[in-house]
Amino acid sequence: QVQLVESGGGLVQPGGSLRLSCEASGSALERYAVGWFRQAPGKEPEGVACISGGSGAVYYYDSMRDRCTASRDDATNTAFLQLERLKQEDTATYYCAEDCNRNRDYWGPGTQVTVSS
Repeated sequence: QVQLVESGGGLVQPGGSLRLSCEASGSALERYAVGWFRQAPGKEPEGVACISGGSGAVYYYDSMRDRCTASRDDATNTAFLQLERLKQEDTATYYCAEDCNRNRDYWGPGTQVTVSS
């Protein structure tokens, strides 16, 4: 089982960009599909993207389609989520997940993204 730690969140103004990272340890990230989820306070988690194992092909959920790019760097065992044209409604804790699993037991601790003017 792979361990995941997210980073790169912070405060950004509407229209801005952030690049989130998901560092993996304990196993090669390439062996797993890696998902990105987000959860705002009082809301259910939303899928953002899922990076397939091996090929790295990406499926984008509707939540941030056309405003994010998910990728994986096998050399550094790190997954990324580039967020663009951020809106206030994007404010949430962002998580990466082993095997794109919706069970939080397979998520990292998350990184906070706050979009505010």
